[in-house]
Amino acid sequence: MTLSRRKTLALLGGGFVLAAAGGSAFAVTRRPDRAVAPWAQAGGYDDPRLRALSYAILAPNPHNRQPWIADISTPDRVTLFVDPNRLLPHTDPFSRQIVIGLGCFLELMQMAAAEDGYAVTFDLFPDGSNSVFLDARPVAVAYFNARPDIARDPLFAQVPNRRTLKEPFDISRAVAPELLTALAAQMRHGSIAGATADSATVAELRKLSHEALVIEIETPHTYRESVDLFRIGRAEVDANPDGIDFSGPLFEAMHLTGLFTREAAMDRSSAAYQQGLAAVLENTDTAMAHIWQVTPDNSRSAQIGAGRDWMRLNLATTALGLGLQPLSQALQEYPEMAAYYENIHDRLAPDGGTVQMFARLGYGIATGPSPRWPVESIVRDGA
Repeated sequence: MTLSRRKTLALLGGGFVLAAAGGSAFAVTRRPDRAVAPWAQAGGYDDPRLRALSYAILAPNPHNRQPWIADISTPDRVTLFVDPNRLLPHTDPFSRQIVIGLGCFLELMQMAAAEDGYAVTFDLFPDGSNSVFLDARPVAVAYFNARPDIARDPLFAQVPNRRTLKEPFDISRAVAPELLTALAAQMRHGSIAGATADSATVAELRKLSHEALVIEIETPHTYRESVDLFRIGRAEVDANPDGIDFSGPLFEAMHLTGLFTREAAMDRSSAAYQQGLAAVLENTDTAMAHIWQVTPDNSRSAQIGAGRDWMRLNLATTALGLGLQPLSQALQEYPEMAAYYENIHDRLAPDGGTVQMFARLGYGIATGPSPRWPVESIVRDGA
């Protein structure tokens, strides 16, 4: 997570100054280069399936869990499975968000294959699926067919630049309504998009998302799930380039001096907890517009379609110079969130259906790419 100076100072409590020397100074200034290397390596493979997969792993996904396994043991085919070790049982008990992330993966794989002259078709959940839990059955089988004349998607050009912007937005810059119309038009796979930049409605949705985020953080088992996935400092991020990364010189310094640890993050009386809470709530409170996706039903195939549309929405916001961050808390299906889940559905899907994604939009600072496992780590070839 690359943080602005303002947010970093908030996390530091406004009073920390590092005087690093020797080996500590070297550790503080190093960056997790290995963890972000897959962004530069994308496309650098001989097998067209590996080339497509090397882009697909850059897709957005919940808590950066990267929950995908790809079997390429059959020629001209990729079989996608979920990694059961990368689920989120507390914040995502039915793995709805995980499946959306897998949909993002499939959409980006298809886009990348088209750039290479291959059409990709999908057979979703060929052995069936369960609406309550994910299991060892395949999520999708992707068939690669050479088609040099296949149309390329112009959104693909935005893949290297796409970010999830976890920074406060510039509250002096409004989001023009016509941009929201352009974003909503990107839906291709079953989602119905809604959006608003109306100041009164945005204020109401800021309040809802703020309160839902507080519920997630103040619910011990859901907050613990996130804290367990903190990767603090370059060494941790490079060793485990998934989860929630806190890298960069100041986080490195805080970690080395014991000011920012998982234990401190769990202690509600600590400065790390209090200032961290204030910092993340600033994000919800600076939303300049909101956008959401609704599907008519909540089947696994609908969730995949929502993910494919969410991938397109991410790339389209990048093309327009906008920042986008999902605010998934009110959509989560654990008991403590039930009132907010009902509230957001009453507001955004009054005629029925499932709100699959809800996000804030605005203008913010440029940030770096999120860590990723290399494509080789998720590929199985039957050897």
